[in-house]
Amino acid sequence: MFSSQSPKENGRPYVETVTLTDETGRALLCSVEHTFEIDGQEYLLLLPVDTPVEIFTWVGNEDDQEPVPLEDGQIDDELFSTAKAVLAEQNLILKRTAITLTVEGELPEVSDEEFEDDDDVPEGDYEELQWLASFYHKEQEFAVYTPLDPLFILARINAMGKPELLSPEEIKYLEPILPTIEGIIQDRLFEDME
Repeated sequence: MFSSQSPKENGRPYVETVTLTDETGRALLCSVEHTFEIDGQEYLLLLPVDTPVEIFTWVGNEDDQEPVPLEDGQIDDELFSTAKAVLAEQNLILKRTAITLTVEGELPEVSDEEFEDDDDVPEGDYEELQWLASFYHKEQEFAVYTPLDPLFILARINAMGKPELLSPEEIKYLEPILPTIEGIIQDRLFEDME
């Protein structure tokens, strides 16, 4: 029912990449972090090659504003172009990719102290984020952040041998075994560190 493998060549890990395409035709280049098979279906655990980012804005009155991540449909071409120009000043290239926006380029380093003291970082239900840039568009403030935790994507191999996103039904079907997959990945990470 469940088999797993870690990509290796000549006893050393190598990075295999695949391109994941969404229903709009946008592509996302990913490295294959792990492969596994369940009931004859091959699945991949992918990690975007470029860095995922989110654009936030603030809603509410001046005294009680909350950060809200923008959905893809809220990012029009003009807003995207403004964000792209602001990030280009840091030698980062903003891309409209499948699943998430990404940036290509070397991110600035952030110290623990700088992260802890940053009052602008969205809190609450959001994972830890690193601020990359802020800008105004049509008199509204926006900020671009990248998650500090990796964004893993689960995909399956279709009949043509191409990776594709899972349907909600497939995600629900796989949920019970996700902790096992996470455990295997953690074990592999510790092996790679030794």
